[in-house]
Amino acid sequence: MPSPSLARPAPPPAEPVAASTAGRAARPVRVLSYVESLTPHLFVPSRERPVRAKHRELRADTQVRPHSHPWAQVAISTTGVLRLTVPRGTYIVPPSRALWIPPGVEHAVTMVEDADLRTLYFYQPPGRCGPAVARAQEEPWRQCRVLEVSELLRAVVREMPTDPDDGAPPPPELLHRERHLSALILDELRRASSVRLGVDLPRDKRLRHLCEAVLADPTRHDTLADWARDTGASPRTVARLFRQELGSTFTQWRQQVILAQALALAARRRPINQIAAELGYSSPSAFSAMVRRAVGMSPGRFLGSPQS
Repeated sequence: MPSPSLARPAPPPAEPVAASTAGRAARPVRVLSYVESLTPHLFVPSRERPVRAKHRELRADTQVRPHSHPWAQVAISTTGVLRLTVPRGTYIVPPSRALWIPPGVEHAVTMVEDADLRTLYFYQPPGRCGPAVARAQEEPWRQCRVLEVSELLRAVVREMPTDPDDGAPPPPELLHRERHLSALILDELRRASSVRLGVDLPRDKRLRHLCEAVLADPTRHDTLADWARDTGASPRTVARLFRQELGSTFTQWRQQVILAQALALAARRRPINQIAAELGYSSPSAFSAMVRRAVGMSPGRFLGSPQS
């Protein structure tokens, strides 16, 4: 069964998602470069310093290798788009969103484009989970959550100290300021709206290979038969695996990928008519109708900025 932290697929759209790919030139495969998990041992949160922040600018197609922490994490990119992958799902995170990752969840972070990566680590007392919430409110925070990022939260994150624990202890005035900023960050996270957006990933290796290919370029092919060609399995077998492992049809699952791709395009300030065309929709209105059906909000709100 898919992880409950990931959004269930919406009903398939009324008209085809992908435009015809006849005559489309083959697209180059993106090659990743890898970095390690950015010295987390130098930013360990504690009861005295409950929120720690790291900052690093990374180029497109860089991936922070899979890793996990005994503390919670929030990933934010103030510029650029991130893709975070956990064992059973993947999330696209533009600057208008952030991803909460509970303690102990293995994750990899990929830069979809050049990104200003801000990582927040949160101290979690034994047996507790969440941004200092009451016990009765902890359950939603025990799974990955995509959160809307307010302008205030983004601004406060930029102000957080990012010096590692590899030298002299920080001066008292810095700790005093950090504690005030940390309290505000925790309050903003508790107030943030959760967006039910995520793409489930399977365990079956053949299906995982197909899903990764769709994530890399969701409009590369028109039909499941075309996508299945490189898996060594028949389209019927692939369709059965989708139902068994992900509880959806291929069309429903790809719609979630299309929504994630729309977020990435919107982060690059593409107008909605261009987003619709790049994702294979016949008109902006058809794309807008799909977004409203799938996530229950206007394209402008979903994409994180007014669209016209």
